[in-house]
Amino acid sequence: MTEIRLHNTRTRKKEVFAPIDPDNVRMYVCGPTVYDRAHLGNARPVVVFDVLYRLLRHVYGPEHVTYVRNFTDVDDKINARATESGRPIAEITAETTQWFLDDMAALGALEPDEMPRATQYIPQMVAMIEKLIADGHAYEAEGHVLFAVDSYKDYGALSGRTVDDMIAGARVEVAPYKRNPMDFVLWKPSTDDLPGWDSPWGRGRPGWHIECSAMSYELLGASFDIHGGGNDLMFPHHENEIAQSCCAHPEGGFANVWLHNEMLQVEGKKMSKSLGNFFTVHDLLEQGVPGEVIRFVFLSTHYRKPMDWTEKKRQEAEATLRKWRSMTDGLYGGDVSAGVLSALADDLNTPGAVAELHRLAAVGDRITLKASAALLGLLTGELGGWEIDQGPEIDEQSKKLIIDRLLKRREARISKDFALADAIRDELEGVGVKVLDTADQNIAWEYSDDFDPAKLEALK
Repeated sequence: MTEIRLHNTRTRKKEVFAPIDPDNVRMYVCGPTVYDRAHLGNARPVVVFDVLYRLLRHVYGPEHVTYVRNFTDVDDKINARATESGRPIAEITAETTQWFLDDMAALGALEPDEMPRATQYIPQMVAMIEKLIADGHAYEAEGHVLFAVDSYKDYGALSGRTVDDMIAGARVEVAPYKRNPMDFVLWKPSTDDLPGWDSPWGRGRPGWHIECSAMSYELLGASFDIHGGGNDLMFPHHENEIAQSCCAHPEGGFANVWLHNEMLQVEGKKMSKSLGNFFTVHDLLEQGVPGEVIRFVFLSTHYRKPMDWTEKKRQEAEATLRKWRSMTDGLYGGDVSAGVLSALADDLNTPGAVAELHRLAAVGDRITLKASAALLGLLTGELGGWEIDQGPEIDEQSKKLIIDRLLKRREARISKDFALADAIRDELEGVGVKVLDTADQNIAWEYSDDFDPAKLEALK
């Protein structure tokens, strides 16, 4: 099995990844607050952890990986948007959630196995808060419930800061009811015009941090393998998640491995509306930039380095992908290059993997190029924005019939039963499947113009 090594923010070093249960590899990634379109920076962690998800599925099997990414659909920004627009909150969050899913699908991101919404887990949040109070880790004050940071001795370990440093360097909400300036809100009161739920502390709504702790516990358990997100979430969000989760469920260790991606810039500057370089994923798609091009630019920079989006990179990515698509259009099958797999297994070294794709293209190994690119979510049929024929539509059962015959043919070639190998080749070509022989015995084919899926029944 491929050995995966990941840089663990918690330990500040690259470690061999050893899942708690190889039959159920579990990953949680903080998702968006759904009040508007996702900007380009929001998309970077989606693509980063999509590549990790694909790698884990490749190594452990799709049925042995559980990926959870949440939607924050109760938040003051959402409330403000509802007030500004006069639209119902539920209508806004439903619309913006679908926007997010559509835009991320255009970038080739697979949907996670679970996509919980915060409003679906309010009872679980209330139960977790009650336990934290009962165990002396939280307290009620003026209708609020706050986590007592002093009750968790390891607070600050993830970000490597002391509490005094965090107070000095953060915007700490000053409130007279806090025992410690760093104590953070678990529950707060709601006025009649704001979303609210009944609780032991009155009608109110959860703080931001508690939702991820409650949802990850319900879906992944007290201990799971990987927690990811942008490095802007390391403090306070992830620091607070760890504190409340470990105190509510001391029997577990919460997340074993923490991964954080760096931020995004545009033409060497921080993206901001004041600089006029702020744009959403949807903006680029509407301008005719294929989602695959956006993805390729992202993958060309390592996730732990700042990524600079430039027009030059966009043009180069588009030219490369058009070339590769013309080379591989209509090809099927093939195995992932060892070089690509090795690069991704080395802390998601996507630039190294992209370099290997360039090498495969240069030597004309079209089959391995396409199979390897697919592991990165590139050169697939799902990504829109390209006017390229993706070949005939064929169901999975029919594709399995072809692969089964090709596997039998490979066995015949290896055992030097060339008569059988030739017979299977002729049989496949009779239904319009052209067999592509390779030196490394890859299972690969393309469809001829006279391909007829109805004739595949004869292969059974």
